[in-house]
Amino acid sequence: MKTAILTGASKGIGAACAEKLYQDYDFLALIARNSDGALDRLVKRLSGGRDASGSPCVIVPYAGDVSDHTFVSSAVSDIVSRAGQVDLLVNNAGISEVGLLTDMTPEAWNRIVSVNLTSMYNTCHVVVPHMVRAQAGRIINISSIWGLVGASCEVAYSATKGGVNAFTMALAKELAPSGIAVNAIAFGCVDTEMNQHLSDEERAALAEELPTGRMITVNEAADTILKLSEFPLSYTGSVLKADGGWY
Repeated sequence: MKTAILTGASKGIGAACAEKLYQDYDFLALIARNSDGALDRLVKRLSGGRDASGSPCVIVPYAGDVSDHTFVSSAVSDIVSRAGQVDLLVNNAGISEVGLLTDMTPEAWNRIVSVNLTSMYNTCHVVVPHMVRAQAGRIINISSIWGLVGASCEVAYSATKGGVNAFTMALAKELAPSGIAVNAIAFGCVDTEMNQHLSDEERAALAEELPTGRMITVNEAADTILKLSEFPLSYTGSVLKADGGWY
């Protein structure tokens, strides 16, 4: 079965990506914390099946913390036992905190590093051996423009996304001989809940800065992920800047 694993699947880019992948894959594993039931609602919405011309996609939710290696290992073991393989891994889970670095607690710093960066080690550590055995696979890591240029008052987030970029380029070199492509997408300002702290005035001012005059929609972000997953192996080790010409 053509199989995809998506982390941070319950909201925003993740939920939009799940809807796109559902149309193209036979087995879709959705990983998220599900603390507010959003993952359950997404699965319920998608579980009606595809159109009559295609066989229904099997959707399996895995509720848990991607920064927990034991949880991730157990989930991937179950996925492989059911589907037999992993064709695509999308590392989308991520959190942020806006504020001065000097006001950030060690606990908040460690949490952002764990969710944004350690989670990628966890998923790749357990998924890559299956891809290597198959001599095929695609890994897409969701990054941010702030990982390239940095953002004031988002030092931890910027640092982890810079780490995502370096992780991507290094792992791509390791896995290219095994037929596995590893790439990242550095998104600009995407209209998700992560930006809901902005006031209407701040959102309008931000839109004026953007060459496109608006934020990127989650559907545009999901389309970018899906198209990148179909690129040939020659496109690997890249950080694709998708920021609407902002930087």
